[in-house]
Amino acid sequence: MNEKTKTRLAAPWVFFVATFAWAWLIWGAAILLGVSMETGMGLIVMLLGVVSPMIAGIGLTCLTRDKEGRRDYWKRVVSFRRIKARWYLVIFLFVPVLFALAALLDVMTGGSGATWGEAARNVLSNPLSIIPSILFASLIPFIEELGWRGYVLDRLQEKRSALASSLIIGVTWSLWHLPLFFVEGSYQAGLGVGTFAFWLFIIGIVPLSLPFTWIYNNTGRSTLAVILFHSMVNFTGELIALTERADTYSIAVWFVVAIGITAIWGAKTLTRKKVLQS
Repeated sequence: MNEKTKTRLAAPWVFFVATFAWAWLIWGAAILLGVSMETGMGLIVMLLGVVSPMIAGIGLTCLTRDKEGRRDYWKRVVSFRRIKARWYLVIFLFVPVLFALAALLDVMTGGSGATWGEAARNVLSNPLSIIPSILFASLIPFIEELGWRGYVLDRLQEKRSALASSLIIGVTWSLWHLPLFFVEGSYQAGLGVGTFAFWLFIIGIVPLSLPFTWIYNNTGRSTLAVILFHSMVNFTGELIALTERADTYSIAVWFVVAIGITAIWGAKTLTRKKVLQS
């Protein structure tokens, strides 16, 4: 493959087209066939769609990067040394603190704040149930982040600011989920289409993307760091069940945090040093 072809394939839009085409084709077929996510076949279909960012990320890395670039891609997935101790604190405490703040705001305005989620309740009766909860909360982030941050974020930041790159990923990441709202038995279908919960989900993903970039750029472009952070987002959601109003507050807090990070760390790289490109 010549260099011109590699350059064209490395364009971010190629990743997005491949990711959407793969997932939407599979999930679209599930919608037409009436497949339910509550069945074994439905779970397989869901996972076949979810792997689209991973497949696109790995595939395009193999096609467009040299041997050293491919090695770097996988080193960023497994290397703990890239992540300094203070960033582990950010990764593991950021989301629980944000949830607690959202719950507190709800309590201060007359609400109940939050209750223990299903995973937390299960631990009381069966402590070992925490293991599959952690594994499930980590599986999807591992699959998705091999594409969203592990591959395309670098491609975007080659010509765009970290803020612009984050917003592009946030919007596309949000829209990527749309077919799931029409797949019977999926979490998204349970929220409904056009409901308040629907808009919270769609809009809420956008500011969420910015802390991901902030962590990624400040941990030596660590894919592992964003996998762990994404896992904490999922796992905290399983442990703590926010009320609807507290959930609304949490989205507002995500926006405030995104604005604060940008103001303090700078829109260009979201770091105090130049971002290292792959």
